[in-house]
Amino acid sequence: MNKKAFIFDLDGVIVDTAKYHYLAWQKIASELGIEFTPEHNEELKGVSRVRSLDIILNLGKINASQQDKDRWLVQKNEDYLGYLVHMDESEILPGVLPVLQYLKAKNQAIALGSASKNARPILEKVNIISYFDAIVDGNDVTNAKPDPEVFVQAAKLLNARNEDSIVFEDSVAGIQAANIAGMTSIGIGEESILHEAQFNFKDFTHIETSFLDVLIKK
Repeated sequence: MNKKAFIFDLDGVIVDTAKYHYLAWQKIASELGIEFTPEHNEELKGVSRVRSLDIILNLGKINASQQDKDRWLVQKNEDYLGYLVHMDESEILPGVLPVLQYLKAKNQAIALGSASKNARPILEKVNIISYFDAIVDGNDVTNAKPDPEVFVQAAKLLNARNEDSIVFEDSVAGIQAANIAGMTSIGIGEESILHEAQFNFKDFTHIETSFLDVLIKK
């Protein structure tokens, strides 16, 4: 049987923690007198915490000391973690679990490739960490997407070649990272935004087992 490496992003792909990031960033923006909308939040998808803060400060044309920035970064993470305390299996996005179960039944290798530094506790909270043969998160990499480092590391941990790796992503930067690495890129979300992906699905409920079989046999 062919064995491939299936690599999943976390936020917006497996669970919708993006809403919690938004609430935590919005709180800081509000304290600084900056209007921070859901549209602005789109710019933060797949972006590191440090870069996200810079984007928000630029919105308000605020120059801040490193000391202030460090304090806001800690505050943001504490607020975000406060939201995560109440997470459970109901937070898993529709269709994700059947795909994980099918890939596991087909003896395929599964990894997480996420910028989140909280990936492991989140997977434990929603009770699916056992599906993952490898986890690469923001604690393990130095370069943010679209640099492919997070996916390349994940493939190596699974002993898979890049060309045998399939990436599920909901951000433009993530799709670009998968493409740069020479991996199969699958966009989860709006095709108009994720048009650089090789395949697009609105969500996992639209992914049929026959499509997964094609990926496995490629």
